Amino acid sequence: MLPQRKEALAMLEEASALNPGPWFHHSLVAADCAEKIAARCPGLDAEKAYILGLLHDIGRRYGFSYLRHVIDGYDYLMALGYEEAAKICLSHSFDIKDLSSYVGKQDVTQEQKDRILQFLQTAVYDDYDRLIQVCDSIAMPHGPVDMETRMMDVKKRYGSYPQDKWKKHLELKKYFEEKMGMDLYTAVSCSPLSQNSR
Repeated sequence: MLPQRKEALAMLEEASALNPGPWFHHSLVAADCAEKIAARCPGLDAEKAYILGLLHDIGRRYGFSYLRHVIDGYDYLMALGYEEAAKICLSHSFDIKDLSSYVGKQDVTQEQKDRILQFLQTAVYDDYDRLIQVCDSIAMPHGPVDMETRMMDVKKRYGSYPQDKWKKHLELKKYFEEKMGMDLYTAVSCSPLSQNSR
C-alpha cells in the first residue's frame, strides 16, 4: 500500500515545514528521476517510483540527523501502513548491505542499530529499491547531476566516500541503462513517457 501522489507531496511538504532544508528539493529531484527512469523500464510503474522517491528521506521530518533518518522514516511510514515506502527509507542508504558502508554518523540507539542490522540481513531488494538508490546518487537540490559530482559533494560534506559504494552506484547506473536501452543521464533530462507508451 502506498499513498497517492497528492498525499505523498503533502507529507513531504509538512515534513519540510518541520525541518526546512535542501533535502526537500533533493527528494523532489529524486522522485522526478525515478519517474522518468521507471517509465522506460519494462515492469516498473512510474507513478509508484515517483511516490517512493518523494518519501525516501521523510525521516528528516524529525530534524537534522544522519543514520537516524532512515529508521525514523521507516517507523513513520509503517505507522501509517505504507510498508513499501517504509522499506525504501531503509534500503536507499544501503545499496551495499553493510552498516559500515553508511556515510555519516551512526546517531542511533543500540535498539535502532539492531533493527537496521536485522533489516540488512533479511531484506530482499527489488528494482524499486535499486531505482531509488541510483536516483539518490544523482539527485542534488537544484536538479540531477552525474554521479561523480554528487559523490564528491557527499565526500566534501562528510569527509569520505567508500570506494565500494561508489562502484556499486556505477553498477546500478549500468543496470538501469541496460533495462532502458539508453544513457541514464539522458533519461532523467527527458520528459517522462506515459504509462501507455511503454
